[in-house]
Amino acid sequence: MANQRVVISIGGSILIPGRDDAAYIGSLAHMLREASGKVSMIIVVGGGKTARYYATTGRELGGSEYDLDIMGIDSTRINAKLLALALGKDFSSMDISPTVEGTVAKVGKVKIPVMGGTEPGHTTDAVSAMVAERWGADRIVNATSVDAVYSDDPRKNPDAVKYSSLTIEELGHIVYSGHAAGKSSVFDPMGVKIAEKDCIDIEMVDGRNLAELEKAILGQPFSGTHVDSHRAG
Repeated sequence: MANQRVVISIGGSILIPGRDDAAYIGSLAHMLREASGKVSMIIVVGGGKTARYYATTGRELGGSEYDLDIMGIDSTRINAKLLALALGKDFSSMDISPTVEGTVAKVGKVKIPVMGGTEPGHTTDAVSAMVAERWGADRIVNATSVDAVYSDDPRKNPDAVKYSSLTIEELGHIVYSGHAAGKSSVFDPMGVKIAEKDCIDIEMVDGRNLAELEKAILGQPFSGTHVDSHRAG
């Protein structure tokens, strides 16, 4: 297990929900420090509410979509710095690389490299898949705001089916279907394509449930959705 490489994609809405942020981030950082003794990890952090605030305000002020994208990326890097701060200097660095290559190059220099977004058009889900591809990771753990992948948005459709396991092809079908769950709560289509091409499994887990998140990181059975990139659909 010690040689396993895991990329962890943490949604910004998970990291900064706007309530008890410091308590959660502190507990998350403690868990990640403990887990880093058992697997190697790189963390990619999203923008969440921080990015949405700047996007909404910037759009009202007449900003171009490119300008809004740049502010969104900056927001992910601020969130990444906050998590790196919580992890501490013995484990991470607040010097956030703007590139996949720069972040992967930090492996071995810092215990837990952390990054945010890279460039317009690439979500942090896609970036996490790019990191996994570049690094040769065993799996991606996607810490999201729902507890699994569903056939539809469970917050809007009480009859939505919860999946404990999917093939990468089945995940792709859900992502491309246009359902709200596919667009906002599952995984970026570009990331799915990369994971499928490079046979990288994806674990979908409730990021606020630290016990289940830790299990997913360590490759143990967990409550969520295991996406198998090797099994044919």
